[in-house]
Amino acid sequence: MVAAAAYAEGRRVADIALSEGRVWSQKPGHFVWIGIRKPKEADLRELAQQFGLHPLAIEDALNAHQRPKLETYGDGLFVVLRTAHREMDATEFGETHIFIGPGYVISVRHGPSSSYSTVRERAEANPALLKHGEDFVLYSILDFVVDNYTPVVEAIEVEVTALEQRVLNVPLTAGDIERIHALRRELMVIRRTVTAVAEVCRQLEHTELDCIDEAMHPYFRDVADHVKRVSDDIDALREIVTHTFEAGLLLESSRQNQVQRKFAAWAAILAVPTAIAGIYGMNFENMPELHLAYGYYMILAAIVGLCGFLYWRFKRWGWL
Repeated sequence: MVAAAAYAEGRRVADIALSEGRVWSQKPGHFVWIGIRKPKEADLRELAQQFGLHPLAIEDALNAHQRPKLETYGDGLFVVLRTAHREMDATEFGETHIFIGPGYVISVRHGPSSSYSTVRERAEANPALLKHGEDFVLYSILDFVVDNYTPVVEAIEVEVTALEQRVLNVPLTAGDIERIHALRRELMVIRRTVTAVAEVCRQLEHTELDCIDEAMHPYFRDVADHVKRVSDDIDALREIVTHTFEAGLLLESSRQNQVQRKFAAWAAILAVPTAIAGIYGMNFENMPELHLAYGYYMILAAIVGLCGFLYWRFKRWGWL
């Protein structure tokens, strides 16, 4: 257990043990906020017995590996969120499972994620909003998870921009192609996660339960707007990554064409002297012109003139 406290009128009134949650939640005007990281099965079973949590939701919270979703069980909600964290040029994903009902909020964390102590501190620093109770805590956690997508996307954007500049200046390497493929996969996973979170926000905005006050619907709509902006940024990055790869291939093809044209130009220039040298290099018994200086001069002049003419034409055509 990371933290557990009881609240009334927007203020923390007591730090509680796990076994005291039900007692405090039943007091008028009170609710409990329990945070657990990497829970033991016995702890979740105890919480399920205290608050009447559904067995299917408990199984999901124990096994993790769930996609973002919102499910209703009686008068309570079960929300699954995926967290994203950037570490060593790679995006790591975790999960947060939230049980919310009359008098209680229970958050269960799996995998890498930022500490929720910041969320608790911010909520406690704003008692006017914390007076809303369980739904404001749910909003605070949801908003925190969505806000943490932004630095991940920004870090990928910096890498994509640097990779784009590199591809424009130097040929693609095997490492560049592997990195482009890895970035496309990361963006695809984040996009899938963000899309599912947006659906959770839309459902919360229209949920009619006692634990979700109608006055909180605009807050969930605001989170949905944040998710939309993140989703748009991800789509733009995916297009840039795709265009970077295509541009790299086009530039590499252009470089190869230029090299081939230079080879063809020099081959044409050397073809004439090679042919003449081949003819006059044959073992003829009678070739008197070989003894004439004028003949040598004319042959040399023809070769030089032809080479100069071909060089001038190929230069104008851009083959050299």
